[in-house]
Amino acid sequence: MSLFKNSKSIILLLLSLTIFLVVLDSAIVNVALPVIKKELQFNDASLQWVLTAYILTFGGFLMLGGRTADLFGRRRVLIFGIAGFTLFSLLIGLSNSSTLLIIFRAFQGLAAAFMAPTALSILLTTFDEGHERNNALSIWALVASGGAAAGVFLGGILTQYLGWQWCFFVNVPFGILAILGIQKYIPVQEKESKNNKLDVPGAIFVTSGLMALVYALTLATELGWVATATLTWLT
Repeated sequence: MSLFKNSKSIILLLLSLTIFLVVLDSAIVNVALPVIKKELQFNDASLQWVLTAYILTFGGFLMLGGRTADLFGRRRVLIFGIAGFTLFSLLIGLSNSSTLLIIFRAFQGLAAAFMAPTALSILLTTFDEGHERNNALSIWALVASGGAAAGVFLGGILTQYLGWQWCFFVNVPFGILAILGIQKYIPVQEKESKNNKLDVPGAIFVTSGLMALVYALTLATELGWVATATLTWLT
């Protein structure tokens, strides 16, 4: 029983690390933006896309990420998501142009959209309903909220002493550790959905709608809720 509980603790640690990386990366870049703007010669309009590209694909593909995990197995999809997230973190740090950085940020957000819902799904199926699951969810949520605070703190230190690239390079070793840990400690799970076909038209429709909504919310913070562009994307 002790070994079983220890295994669950390790699984919770790995799942918490996953959501920590997702939230960390949405916050850590804010501190580095002025330096990124200067070194890669962003203008004010395009600089916003360093944030928007990540948020847009992350929010837009969340439901598809969860559905994919049901179809192809949670463990497999989680490893796939973390591997993509780690790879694109490395490529962002190596980017030498504003265009490449924005493209890689979009793909990084896409990978994160597969990580977050899959990690939560594994957590819910690993821990028994009741006190055990509530404790696990509390820890998971606490770590997620800590990721935002850590992002601001680490972003300042890494940008000042190592360069803005390390705001993304820092994900690489943790991503590799997470993948190795998941392969060892999280068991292969059966597919949850008996229907093994992905509704492609439906997925495109839902994903497009979510991306439009996320983009409209982004515009609303910049232009206001009654701006023509905001209302156009909302409708």
